[in-house]
Amino acid sequence: MPDPGKFAPTREAALESLARFVPVAGRAYAEGRNFDPGPEAGSAVSRLSPYLRHRVITEAEVIDRVLARHDPAASEKFVQEVLWRTYWKGWLEMRPWVWLRFLETRDRQRDGLADPRALADAEAGRTGVEGFDDWARELTQKGYLHNHARMWFASIWIFTLRLPWALGADFFLRRLVDADPASNTLSWRWVAGLQTPGKTYLATRENIARFTAGRFAPSGLATEAHALTEPPSGPAADLPEAAGSPPTGPFLLLATPEDLSPDQGWIDPAAMAAAAVTADPRLSFGEAARRFTAGAATDAADRLAGRVEGPVTNLPALDAGHLTSAARAAGVRTIVTPYAPVGPTAEALAQLVPGLEAEGLRLVQIRRDWDSRFWPHAKAGFFAFRKHIPGLLGVEARR
Repeated sequence: MPDPGKFAPTREAALESLARFVPVAGRAYAEGRNFDPGPEAGSAVSRLSPYLRHRVITEAEVIDRVLARHDPAASEKFVQEVLWRTYWKGWLEMRPWVWLRFLETRDRQRDGLADPRALADAEAGRTGVEGFDDWARELTQKGYLHNHARMWFASIWIFTLRLPWALGADFFLRRLVDADPASNTLSWRWVAGLQTPGKTYLATRENIARFTAGRFAPSGLATEAHALTEPPSGPAADLPEAAGSPPTGPFLLLATPEDLSPDQGWIDPAAMAAAAVTADPRLSFGEAARRFTAGAATDAADRLAGRVEGPVTNLPALDAGHLTSAARAAGVRTIVTPYAPVGPTAEALAQLVPGLEAEGLRLVQIRRDWDSRFWPHAKAGFFAFRKHIPGLLGVEARR
């Protein structure tokens, strides 16, 4: 039995985890998904999030295998859970300023923090709040928390400990192996009452006791959750333009931590003159994610080496100099990379363009069909998005 606290950073391990989970992805998942039995115990959740976050395996692969085994109605809860990740990404892609506002808020809250010791105690698990302290230590040691525990933790952080929400979101980003700008930031905003204005999530002693099977029953929790406020974020913008397929002619494939299986089903290896893979540590928020992406990038390079005619280069950093050298060695003027959604990788790619163009090179980002299908429906709330899921998947739940 694999160590429940570890995620082997390979596609093989991801597929093995998926195979173990598929048989229980239906009603067993729906009935047990909210229970957190602890880090050393098995749970009903899939624990596929690090692999999906970096697309070591893809959402389409996971849902296809689940629907091949389970009736759409039985697997609806799990399918929706996977689609929450897609929804968050699409929502933020059409509102990139919300990510920039988070970064500004984080820095402002850190600089203006009245009690740095309270923040340090919360991150170290020294608050005296039962459960919360255990989750803080679990997060630091394992790089992972059950989704329900993440919600309890965020609620206690904001409403019981009254710590700045953006510093809590930043703590998660720096500790989670599956740290994701969209899912993490928008989930914290939802708990705080910012994402859906006025709607908050309040952790209660009874709920925690029930869904941890009595492991924790913290006293002294906030009994009210007054929503935080901010200026309106504005309506959704149009999705940024991106190609749907690679250009004709030979190109250098660039794989980043945003998509470490670009050869799976949508880019023909025969069209690649060569490939480059990077796990630039600047693209990850914390050490757990850096270790995972470093291993996953090495695994991706090994897999590509068996499919690409030319050389596969491991780039230590995502910069114009390294990419120019790799493109020249391959004898190409076009670099193709999977589309990077809002976050550090997207920012790094945007900064590369002027330097690459000065060398006569073109960078083309290719958006997966999955994202092109689902993201346009993320303009409003998840419940409006959810109505489109069966049609976009080509299935109709039987009730």
